[in-house]
Amino acid sequence: MHRHALTDAQWAKLQPLLPRRAQGRQAMRGDRLFVDAVIFRARTGIQWRDLPERFGNWKSVYNRFRNWAAKDVWSKVFLELRIDPDDTASIVDGTIVRAHQDASGGKGGSNAMLWDALEEVFRPRSTRSSTGKGGRSTSR
Repeated sequence: MHRHALTDAQWAKLQPLLPRRAQGRQAMRGDRLFVDAVIFRARTGIQWRDLPERFGNWKSVYNRFRNWAAKDVWSKVFLELRIDPDDTASIVDGTIVRAHQDASGGKGGSNAMLWDALEEVFRPRSTRSSTGKGGRSTSR
């Protein structure tokens, strides 16, 4: 069994939710291989063209995935397999976690670092003459 493949228990739970095709072992094997290919792609983030050869022609897998998406097969599968969240095992998506307002340079926080940076940027590049105006040459 490959790393991203469904277990027999997972397949037994998923199989009745899939659209009916021609009966037989070959059709059942094709469905499982197809679902494994979709899961492999979702978990690895690869492009369709980079699917391993064990899943068959990538274009056939993609076309079948697109057809199932158009027929809402995936949304029905996800609705049936959804899990009620509990307090001990929940997944938090990092895209919704907010950073503290100081992390983005927003309003608030200390201005000391800002002033230090501004002083550094606008520091004079040369020193003034130690002699006053009277020491300047008047010749042209």
